[in-house]
Amino acid sequence: MESTYMRIYILLFWLASLTGFCSADLQFQIEYPGVVLSGTPFAIELTLQDSTGKKILADTTFLATGIYRLDNGEVLPHDLIVFESGSGSLTDVVFTESGRYVIGIKDTGWQREIRVIPGWLSLLPAFLAILLALLLRQVLVALFVGVWVGAAIIADYNPFYGFLTALTDYIAHAPADPEKMSILIFSLMLGGMVGVISKMGGTQGIVERLSKFANNTRRGQLVTWLMGVFIFFDDYANTLIVGSTMRPLTDRLKISREKLSYLVDSTAAPVANIAVISTWIGFEISLIGAAFIALGIQDNAYITFFKTIPYNFYAIFAIIIGLTIALSGRDFGPMLAAEKRARRTGEVLAPGATPISNLDTKEVMAEEGIEKKWYNAFIPIAVVIIATLAGLWFTGLQSVRSELVDTTKMGFIRYISTVIGRADSYAVLMWASFLGGVVAILMALIQKLLTLEASISAWIGGIKAMLLAALILTMAWSIGNICNDMHTADYVIGLTSDYLSAGMVPFLSFLTAAVISFATGTSWGVMAILMPIVIPMGYLLPQADPSFSAAQQQAIFLGTIASVLSGATFGDHCSPISDTTIMSSMASGSDHIDHVRTQLPYALLGGAMSLIFGYFPIGLGITDWIVLPVGIIFVILIIRLVGKKSET
Repeated sequence: MESTYMRIYILLFWLASLTGFCSADLQFQIEYPGVVLSGTPFAIELTLQDSTGKKILADTTFLATGIYRLDNGEVLPHDLIVFESGSGSLTDVVFTESGRYVIGIKDTGWQREIRVIPGWLSLLPAFLAILLALLLRQVLVALFVGVWVGAAIIADYNPFYGFLTALTDYIAHAPADPEKMSILIFSLMLGGMVGVISKMGGTQGIVERLSKFANNTRRGQLVTWLMGVFIFFDDYANTLIVGSTMRPLTDRLKISREKLSYLVDSTAAPVANIAVISTWIGFEISLIGAAFIALGIQDNAYITFFKTIPYNFYAIFAIIIGLTIALSGRDFGPMLAAEKRARRTGEVLAPGATPISNLDTKEVMAEEGIEKKWYNAFIPIAVVIIATLAGLWFTGLQSVRSELVDTTKMGFIRYISTVIGRADSYAVLMWASFLGGVVAILMALIQKLLTLEASISAWIGGIKAMLLAALILTMAWSIGNICNDMHTADYVIGLTSDYLSAGMVPFLSFLTAAVISFATGTSWGVMAILMPIVIPMGYLLPQADPSFSAAQQQAIFLGTIASVLSGATFGDHCSPISDTTIMSSMASGSDHIDHVRTQLPYALLGGAMSLIFGYFPIGLGITDWIVLPVGIIFVILIIRLVGKKSET
């Protein structure tokens, strides 16, 4: 067989030489990952060029040879590279061991060195960042160390050059993405709006208004949970609006900042994840639809998403856990200690805690004698919510029309979801937060509560209160880019792919999504990575197993899709480097590590229930209409049996 390949190669190379290719004049432009992991497949893309660097648009074949390790001279198998229009590739290249390798093209004199590092090193930056954050309680320092270590590994283990590239290539570039910059501006401007609202007494006014109903800790927690469910259309808007609005009320009721940030976090992403109309749905449906096209599946992606909602176990359990804790007044783990401290001493923050935002400074506190009017807070917040909904609708409608999307056969709900799903949510949130700040300033001026100078000062004071959180968000995005460049997700997928079977696909997909999301601090990125991989498995593997009925095949298929959405949300909730977790701490004025530490047991409860009463029995063929109610009952019973009231 090898001699046959050689004859073909010699013939093709001879034909190529007749057309004017001279090996001495050939050059190759090579593209491959900046970091290659041992045991993880990657691709090498080659472009055929002449001596001037111009691409040669020709079809030919070369033999990749001279692939060997520099340290021991081991020669690896060669392969044919087929060039079409001047481009060729070697796909699924795997180096089983780390080291330095050389790849060359026979008879051309061309060769290039490739550095391969151990796969486990791709986990090190995120692992160090998370560990140091928990040990040092200094999130900014921990994240920077993670970015530095990752950059040093990429820079051939050079700590000095890694330090420089960490600053220039990662931290400086992290907020350069338009979507991330929109999130930063949205967060800062919403902080500015809250600063003005607080300065003119609106925050205190809405607290006094809400306190007529939420006059005890149970009702205060319930109102917080209800507001989180009500603002279902976007997780970022949910987090910042609910946290900043409810914080003064929960402080008055002696509810710990840890509990507030948990209630905010547990209703933000989970609610947006399963809402039939939200900024998440367009992204989720697009991933499902792309996988369907690749598989030739004719099913409607939106209807399929709707069917996956009962299988999105973690999102459902997280919402139920938050409601049960709010209604019962029972807690366990570190949260119980935090709640006891707040009730008995009135200290809503732990001694030595460092909140990553502070909207209680003199710059934004109302002066004595200013009348505390609830509508001075309600109207600007309502403007943000209404402007966000209106912006989502109009930008989505514009996108639908420009893309010539056929909406004539869509039902009402699907039509609305299609429009919202195509909206420019990042731009809309930025517009809405700015408009809310303008309205707050105008209200302060019209009522003569503040001068223009005092209004602008309060607005800037609110922004300043968010600066530490903005820095932490930037660092979290930086380490996310490090994980992307080091192919952390590919390594984790490689560890689990060999163990997938039809019945275990939903179970292992949930775990894989959770691990990647925890390590990288992103849920959307995990969805984008895993959906094209696991949807074909969830669709094809059950069909190949005659022991599964059609109903069981459908359940595994839907459970697989939902397991990625669910696992990504679970890992994101547990991760201290997640942007939504950071924003929950920011909006609630909580110490970030205290928020992560107290929320973790509740998130783990939801994750464990998702596996035990969700994806494992689904793989065995048990219907979701049985496992979901049973799981909800067990969640309530566990909180009832394990949890204790903080007043006792």
